Amino acid sequence: MWRAALVWRVSQRCPCRLYTTKSPKAPKVTRTQAEKQKRRREKEKAILSSQSPKDEALNWSEKEKIQYTAQTPPGEKKDTSLPFPAAYSPDYVEPSWYQWWEKEEFFRPEQHDSLPHATERTFSMCIPPPNVTGTLHLGHALTVAVEDALVRWRRMQGHRVLWLPGCDHAGIATQTVVERRLLRDSGRRRQDMSRDEFLQEVWKWKNEKGEEIYRQLRRMGASLDWSRACFTMDPGFSRAVTEAFVRLCDSGLIYRSEALINWSCALQSAISDIEVDFKELSGRTMLSVPGYERPVEFGTMLTFAYPIEGHDGEVAVSTTRLETMLGDVAIAVHPEDPRYQAVHGKQCRHPFTGELLPIITDSMVDMQLGTGAVKVTPAHDHTDFLLSQRHSLPHFTVIGDDGTMLPPCGDWLKGVKRFDARQMIVDALVEKRLFRGTREHSMALPVCSRSGDIIEPLLKKQWFVRCKGMAAKAIQAVEDGELEIFPQFYSKTWKNWLSNISDWCVSRQLWWGHQIPAYRVELPDNVNHKEELWVWGRSEEEARQRASVKYGVPPERITLTRDPDVLDTWFSSGLFPFAMLGWPQPTKDMERFYPNSVLETGSDLIFFWVARMVMLGTELTGQLPFKQVLLHSLVRDKHGRKMSKSLGNVVDPVDVIHGTSLEKLQEKVRAGNLDPREQLVAMEAQSKDFPKGIPQCGTDALRFALCSHKTQGEDVNLSLSHILSCRHFCNKMWQTVRFTLGVLDSGATVEPLEKVGPLGGMERWVLSRLYSTVLQCEQSFEAYELHSVTSALHTFWVNSLCDVYMEYMKPLLSPQTRATEGAVACSVLFHCVSVSLALLNPFMPFITEELWQRLQPHQPPATARASLCLQPYPSSQSLARWHFPDEERDVLWVQEVVRVTRSLRAQSGVTKEKPTMWVECSPTQAKILQDFSPALQTLSRVSTVQLVCPVPAGDMPQLTPSSGPPKDCVAAVVDHTCRVHLNVKSGVNVDRQIAELTQRRDRLVPKLEQHLARVRSKDYQNKAPSHVREELDKKVWALQQELQNMEEQLQQMTALGEEHSEQ
Repeated sequence: MWRAALVWRVSQRCPCRLYTTKSPKAPKVTRTQAEKQKRRREKEKAILSSQSPKDEALNWSEKEKIQYTAQTPPGEKKDTSLPFPAAYSPDYVEPSWYQWWEKEEFFRPEQHDSLPHATERTFSMCIPPPNVTGTLHLGHALTVAVEDALVRWRRMQGHRVLWLPGCDHAGIATQTVVERRLLRDSGRRRQDMSRDEFLQEVWKWKNEKGEEIYRQLRRMGASLDWSRACFTMDPGFSRAVTEAFVRLCDSGLIYRSEALINWSCALQSAISDIEVDFKELSGRTMLSVPGYERPVEFGTMLTFAYPIEGHDGEVAVSTTRLETMLGDVAIAVHPEDPRYQAVHGKQCRHPFTGELLPIITDSMVDMQLGTGAVKVTPAHDHTDFLLSQRHSLPHFTVIGDDGTMLPPCGDWLKGVKRFDARQMIVDALVEKRLFRGTREHSMALPVCSRSGDIIEPLLKKQWFVRCKGMAAKAIQAVEDGELEIFPQFYSKTWKNWLSNISDWCVSRQLWWGHQIPAYRVELPDNVNHKEELWVWGRSEEEARQRASVKYGVPPERITLTRDPDVLDTWFSSGLFPFAMLGWPQPTKDMERFYPNSVLETGSDLIFFWVARMVMLGTELTGQLPFKQVLLHSLVRDKHGRKMSKSLGNVVDPVDVIHGTSLEKLQEKVRAGNLDPREQLVAMEAQSKDFPKGIPQCGTDALRFALCSHKTQGEDVNLSLSHILSCRHFCNKMWQTVRFTLGVLDSGATVEPLEKVGPLGGMERWVLSRLYSTVLQCEQSFEAYELHSVTSALHTFWVNSLCDVYMEYMKPLLSPQTRATEGAVACSVLFHCVSVSLALLNPFMPFITEELWQRLQPHQPPATARASLCLQPYPSSQSLARWHFPDEERDVLWVQEVVRVTRSLRAQSGVTKEKPTMWVECSPTQAKILQDFSPALQTLSRVSTVQLVCPVPAGDMPQLTPSSGPPKDCVAAVVDHTCRVHLNVKSGVNVDRQIAELTQRRDRLVPKLEQHLARVRSKDYQNKAPSHVREELDKKVWALQQELQNMEEQLQQMTALGEEHSEQ
């Protein structure tokens, strides 16, 4: 009877216990991880299949590398009087400039006092301190590009700017690197050395390798104040860490307690909740685990039975972590579960320890899950730990710090690795006939993000930071508008996470780091005192005095033992915005630059770093550490995967700057620690993404490309073709200045802009476009929309300056007009280029400095600064007098006529000829074309322009009367009131043009039919938004006009072909 009533099998629909160290909210995280795992598998499959095509845009050819060969001593200004190279080359442009900037201290805030345009405003920011172990990857490069653009912009605006560099000691990462090095080079382990000896080795390694990250930052052109560089283990910073710990202890915000913590057996250290990743398993999975030669099985649920003491019955329980059953102290059931009413208060006998386990009742148990009965292991499970506190249950730790079973488990398991012990326990249960089976089970497996080890929850006494109160203040700061977060949608994420924050374990069982300034107290005549006694202090002497006062014992009779643990690296990083300025001392830098103006960093650090800085800064200084938080998105590869060493898809920015071969890229993958499948995927992705390697793009192109992405809210998918196009833009800039210098060296004189005149229509237009560009830059910089700034600058330089104005002005340089219209055009060109270089300098510091310096001999007399980076940033206010909206609107129309005309020339096979052009248009359009007829004629590459207007010439005397175009002209439609005609009889390949027009028509007809089907669909007018309908109507009209134009051209070409045949 008892056996029939109490032998339960695990329900197939649901487990009784998940393997997770998270709170009950973990399933939400699990689902997210499941989606990520699914997407990752899909992307890997696409990479390994033909679904992921090669980037055809990267069909590049190696450019000639021009070296800067002048003997310029380090720190001396570069010689720009040398002959101007014919093409842009990063190897020529980038050398020497940074050393000169740094030697001249252009990046120090003290430079502000010498600026004529200096203001009283201050701008301060700290760089997210990279790990001392690391090298720059493209995520760092994005951070540098964005931050340096903001810093250089504010400096040129006249702000007193401090951008402070720093480096993080990276406790776990650095200690791991040094331990591996010692084992490789000398066969020694950390445990074979004293703590001081090991720390000497770490400092030796840091001094050898630690400057590499700074060299790379300089290579990226980062305008940091190196005189204030800060390392988190520097003596001053270490004093700040100690001060922070002591103050937080004094205020009760740091406390010592026994609790379950996330333990990495591989590191033999605790890690914080947010350093735990969850690996989603859909079922039985074999995984590599540090310290195990063979893969370990996860994703299975094991069921076994506990016999009920004194009865012929048993209670079946299931677990994914059978090795912890040696630490079971109870079995829990729901008090209202009818299946277990008869066993309340009874006991089960542990099959291995012989201990009696009480059957307790608790409403926390979900009777719908599994058997409705759960094993309780308080020392190895967070939920069970809460149950133990409610029911005063004991805690038995059965797994040690190194991941082996402890002696209380019995001699048969003592010293056995935890996952090896799992199978041994299964065998023992089978022998005792208590094993009830195994089945596949989906689960969220907690993994240490630092080591890849499986997290083991362990019960330990550690130091914790109380976060609830500080988190509430951080939430309120955002809600009250005192702290702004960009993009704003992260404000909700901020509130949700901080509202559910748990206390922060800051103890780390490492040697490298800030040793916790807390001391265990031993009092005389109290040897057997079970309770730990602790004090803290800024020094051991201060701690001794505190202990003397606290326990009423003379100082000399107190024995202190310092906690050997170190503080979590994120604790010291959380102090960075003020510790870097000298806190807790009231330094001038603290007074002038704190709080920081803005904190810019990756969105993935919002919890690791940003939230902790806000909490600690507010608590310790009484002020928010910064006024604004700007979060940029992650950099992903072309396939949408996050760049990660574990995926082998990290791109070194130096490889983009200097270029590299596919073979060298794949050597780096092979040198990494990837499993065979990941290595295969990584190398296949490289073969498709970079079939010829990576071309040399230079620092400026890389920075400009990174900033041209919309980094707020949208992840950046790396496109080498886009970076390469930015290198082409660098060459466009180079050729523009080369042309400008050629004009100026021919004797043209540059007048100050306010004295240039008289201005023609095109000069008014290009200056107005310059004004509009400056205005766009101002507005977008203020909104942190750097992609809009770069887009405006690229559009002005390429589309307005090069494609239109420079082409327009070339005929003006003829001897007949050089002294008049040509002189005005030269001055306007010079100022447009000069101002544009200043606008671009925050993004492209090297090439803009090089080109600006070469223009200086032609600069009108003025108080120009030594470097472009100290010039005033162009302002819309200073250019407002050159804002001509009418000209901008009119030339936009002229450009459309030019576009249609050039298209018509191409379709007609006209290349070098300059045919006569007729334009049939409205009177208003005719007036515009008449005003800009020189530009229209030059840009359209026609001999003359004839305007055909449907009004008597007397009504518009400014128009040149013209008869209509000949019948055999080819025509194109600009809009419903304007048509362009070209007399292109001679030289036209009629058959080819008819074939091309027919092919284009056949491609457009299906597109039109597709749009029309949508317009005619049921409920389109009622359901489609008005802006969607308007946009679609425009597309339909444009396609109809284009098809009508093609039909007319086909008729004309057919007639022309017949005429040629008759001849």
